[in-house]
Amino acid sequence: MQKWIYTLPFLLFIFTFSFLYKVTLQPNCFLCLPLPFKWPVSTEGILSQGKAIVFLETSNHSEPPPLVSCAIESASKIYPDRPVIFLMKGLGINNTVYDQNSSQEAFSLLSAMKNVYIFPLYMERLLQDTPLLQWYLQVDPDKEQHWIHISSDACRLAIIWKYGGTYMDTDIISIRPIPSKNFLAAQSSKYSSNGIFGFQRHNKFVWDCMEDFVYNFNGKIWGQQGPGLITRMLAKFCQLPEFHKMEDIMCNNISFLHPHRFYPIPYLAWKTYYQVWENPPNFNDSYGLHLWNYMNSEGKNVVQGSNTLVENIFKVHCPSTYEILIKSDLEKDGQTQY
Repeated sequence: MQKWIYTLPFLLFIFTFSFLYKVTLQPNCFLCLPLPFKWPVSTEGILSQGKAIVFLETSNHSEPPPLVSCAIESASKIYPDRPVIFLMKGLGINNTVYDQNSSQEAFSLLSAMKNVYIFPLYMERLLQDTPLLQWYLQVDPDKEQHWIHISSDACRLAIIWKYGGTYMDTDIISIRPIPSKNFLAAQSSKYSSNGIFGFQRHNKFVWDCMEDFVYNFNGKIWGQQGPGLITRMLAKFCQLPEFHKMEDIMCNNISFLHPHRFYPIPYLAWKTYYQVWENPPNFNDSYGLHLWNYMNSEGKNVVQGSNTLVENIFKVHCPSTYEILIKSDLEKDGQTQY
């Protein structure tokens, strides 16, 4: 009995602290303390489950914009039984997401989702025990025009090789579950993307991709280590098809998914996401929608009340992001920005 008397206050303290810690992460919470956003779990512990959905940010940005928040929220909804991990280089630099100029709305929103985990990205540590480490130690990022993309290309291969799971770009909105474990997504006929792919841990194809990354490295050519790499590696095993029917193909035990699975709107037509459609597409054959944010140099926005295709996508597939980030930004300054 005495043992329980001494133990009860300790358990009560742990419960109270855990509750208050979680409350501080809730959107518009009443105890919004400037606490660092740290989860009582390790990156390794979550990734080692082998089924994570992984997003990366290899720039120094320290707060997710609405499109990134939408991508993560939609994945959290579609894959409720899988951890959704967001690795951010900016957190490793700043050691915290708290910033004097940051409202922390996006972090509060995402951290409140039970299967979303936000961690710092330490690139050198991630590349340990892969062919990419020696390359990383020798390359000079200041001399690489496309370093943010190149470093992201390297990290996504390493993390899927080491742990397995699914990698997604931060401008892919998930709309239904992907049925395959080992898959690549065609961007168009005879051309693979590297914006989304999934493999089980230690898949040889991913290892071979990392070796080719180093051997054929050329930072001057955009996509050489990205979609170009995946395409030339896949072509070693099978003839890449001209897609006609709505069918995926199998290549070396890898599902090569039809372009419509993630790219129903091709990159040359990316602006149509920001237009009003009289008859909007239903995307019934798609697992996700790639919004081509790399093409959006004009800074097109999600605007409340515009009835554009992208606004309606946000409303359906990331409603919390829409309510908290899009509407609140409109109320603050009359314009939503990425």
